[in-house]
Amino acid sequence: MAAEIKGENQLYDDINIVPMLDLAYVLLVTFMILTTASVQGVRVKSPETGATSNLAKPQTRAVTVTADGSVYLDAFPVTIEQLKTSLGQYKAANPNLPVVLKGDAEAQYDTIVQVLNVIKSLDIAEVGLVTKKAAP
Repeated sequence: MAAEIKGENQLYDDINIVPMLDLAYVLLVTFMILTTASVQGVRVKSPETGATSNLAKPQTRAVTVTADGSVYLDAFPVTIEQLKTSLGQYKAANPNLPVVLKGDAEAQYDTIVQVLNVIKSLDIAEVGLVTKKAAP
């Protein structure tokens, strides 16, 4: 009987760290997903509209026109010629390339028309205009 009591109260020589590692891996993957899921781009003041649409698709390219007339492809500043070249390359890789146009409410209309002409000249059919939902 003394041997049984000694066996039950025996101290552990090592610590099982597998559950701790599982938790660490889950947290690591969670943080990796959350940081890469953030949308990169340039902040602009979007015009307001009452219509809503879901434009979240994989490989969507964002073209942004700021209030001062600067044009950005995703988060990188480009000229109209560079925009046409870059979007042409993306269109060659993905024939159904979706493009989202984000224009500042105070942006020059001429710049937005130039961007739309580039998109039209490349035969990009899936074009979305980003707006802010108007307050009721």
